Amino acid sequence: MKILYEDNHLIAVNKPNNLLVQGDETGDETLSDQLKQYIKVKYEKPGDVYLGTIHRLDRPASGVTIFARTSKALERMNKIFAERQIKKTYWVIVGKRPEPLFGHLTHYILKDSSKNVVKAYDALSNRAKDAKRADLDYELIAEIGEHFLLQIDLQTGRPHQIRAQLARIGCPVKGDVKYGFSTPNKDSSIHLHCRSISFEHPIKKEQVHITASVPSDQTWRLFKGIGEG
Repeated sequence: MKILYEDNHLIAVNKPNNLLVQGDETGDETLSDQLKQYIKVKYEKPGDVYLGTIHRLDRPASGVTIFARTSKALERMNKIFAERQIKKTYWVIVGKRPEPLFGHLTHYILKDSSKNVVKAYDALSNRAKDAKRADLDYELIAEIGEHFLLQIDLQTGRPHQIRAQLARIGCPVKGDVKYGFSTPNKDSSIHLHCRSISFEHPIKKEQVHITASVPSDQTWRLFKGIGEG
């Protein structure tokens, strides 16, 4: 866990693969648990530490994750996210070159909570009448052998949106067997990384841009140097 941004209102970290943001039925330690302990020790806070979850990143994914240190910051950040006054950019490695090499994707996402999986439909229909619209822009920014690095600019924040939409066009995320990739990664991670988030600070009213370096595994290292400088 690496701290990327910190003030009295917000804290952002580079979430490692395979770490929960918030607790679930597994009872495993979470990123929230670790951050509360970090704040408690650093600022010598007695009692419970307040930490509000603003958004989530899938357990097997990595990258920028932001928390609120006050209820006021949480309320205002929730509004910023709800009104889409935020820019979120992801990097994804897939095993197939997308055609075309860049474009806009619109699908309709329907979640099956019992299986913790979603399905992306091309259009609304009777079987997907409760589906939510999902939009993203993608662009191929590098390729090495059978590995293709895509940049994703997210317009909506649906559960598993990137994973489901890329699978729908035949380009599942590397390691993501839940959405159709042929083989899992050895550590159960997937090559989906929240690269950066930009927004206006809810209290200070200044622009904030937070960038997270990619994990250090062998596949990500193929693309070392891209996007730097």
